[in-house]
Amino acid sequence: MRSALVNGRILRGDRFVEGECVLLEGGRILDVVQAADARLEGASCHDLQGGLLLPGFIDAQVNGGGGVLFNDAPDVASIRAIGAAHRRFGTTGFLPTLISTDLDTVARAIGAVRDALRAGVPGVLGIHIEGPFINEARKGVHDPRLLRELEPSALGLLTSLGGGCTLVTLAPEMTTPQIIRALAAAGVVVSAGHTNATYAEMRAALAHGLRGFTHLFNAMSPLTGREPGAVGAALDDPDSWCGLIVDGAHTDPVVLRIALRCKRRDRFMLVTDAMPSVGTQDASFVLQGRRVLVRGQACVDDEGRLAGSNLDMASSVRNAVELLGVPLVEAVHMASLYPAQFLRLDHECGRIAAGYRANLVLTDEHLGVRTTWIDGAAG
Repeated sequence: MRSALVNGRILRGDRFVEGECVLLEGGRILDVVQAADARLEGASCHDLQGGLLLPGFIDAQVNGGGGVLFNDAPDVASIRAIGAAHRRFGTTGFLPTLISTDLDTVARAIGAVRDALRAGVPGVLGIHIEGPFINEARKGVHDPRLLRELEPSALGLLTSLGGGCTLVTLAPEMTTPQIIRALAAAGVVVSAGHTNATYAEMRAALAHGLRGFTHLFNAMSPLTGREPGAVGAALDDPDSWCGLIVDGAHTDPVVLRIALRCKRRDRFMLVTDAMPSVGTQDASFVLQGRRVLVRGQACVDDEGRLAGSNLDMASSVRNAVELLGVPLVEAVHMASLYPAQFLRLDHECGRIAAGYRANLVLTDEHLGVRTTWIDGAAG
């Protein structure tokens, strides 16, 4: 059935427009038309009441939500619950993220995401495998007993999803440039994180297909006067994408503002690194046997180490505007178009345009979410 979204301020490219309507049909955007367009006749109309209609947010790093941690139960029901929790905050596409674990659990998680994609679970785009191929020196809260080098024998597992996106966060020094190239050639999006790599090691990884950097500044070798490290490589390379956790705790806003001046703005994307507390009133949860406390928009363990966030994507966009001084339109792109480009989904996600998936979010002036649409279905 054809439906029409009317009476809103629609983000079209780099500006908001009024007086246009978005026609939806078959889970896609049929067209963006003037109010007098004949195709509106017979369509079911949804009055946006002057709200902001934005491309749906895409979150490449979602550990949990709604009281569910993907690591604890890597199955379709968990993916569905996590997606529903984040949908309330404008996320219409996400990667369930598995932090370092054994390879049998990685296989279970990949199978669960494969089943979720086939079942049409709303919002799921693929999987993010964050570890265990990371450096203990930059492990953060990852369990050091689970960490390992990435060897050729694991390539079959990491390339086995068979549809959707596979994002792998690894430390380049824990594998070889040739394995990074093999992953990239198989369509895997490879990102550097939890790494102590030198600038030279990172440049080699970039030359062999590394596409981005997971939570820039956090859990990676820093930029120093004599060794640029992973951070220096990220900011020096013009083409790679950088994920930003903008919660005021993971990285000082001043540092993020400096980073945004170092390279193209369209190479920065917002991620939440969300934990199961998102969408709940829970003050704590358990992560691999350790208690984690919710502290505002951040999460910390009993030793005060950061352990993901209590952040949602609408809040991320709001924080980018308020803490970093990013214009609203650009902040929305950092939550929609740019992650779509990073995941190679920008041919169908991240814009309000004819032919694109009808993944949309309606907000008020303060980015309070009113309604979301995933593949044309309102929720």
